[in-house]
Amino acid sequence: MNKPLNLEQSRTIAQQIGRKGKSPFETAYKAALEMGEEVLYVQGFLVFPGTPFQPIEHCWLELADCLVDPNINQLSQKPDDLYYFSAQALTLKQLKAAIEEAQEDYPEDDPLPIYGEMPYEYYGDVMLGGKAYQTAYEAAKAKTQELNRPKKKIED
Repeated sequence: MNKPLNLEQSRTIAQQIGRKGKSPFETAYKAALEMGEEVLYVQGFLVFPGTPFQPIEHCWLELADCLVDPNINQLSQKPDDLYYFSAQALTLKQLKAAIEEAQEDYPEDDPLPIYGEMPYEYYGDVMLGGKAYQTAYEAAKAKTQELNRPKKKIED
């Protein structure tokens, strides 16, 4: 069962942190730091009706009872049209450790998003994290196709 998106909390944290991140991953990271230990940082896919007609790699936060999307103000879709597919969730402690490790190992690269342990799986033309990423992508892709199925004309 998917948790509901808390639109009010999403807009509040988005306004509170502003557009601090240059990507949805960085924005969610900044929001996680602001919100504290009770949040999970979640990477996965966002799906909605219409273009680009494919899942979008995205990041949001999860609380015990809801989802919080600090990127909500950058999305032009109606909140009721947004579908989130989780591929990986990290506690704030795990997130900080993963970023620290990435910065030490690859200082010239952006530490976000975090894809976990190798070996990586492939989907489409992009390499991502393990099996959980591929599973989330396939579910998101199926939902995209469902949402964007051509409508049949009703004949008189």
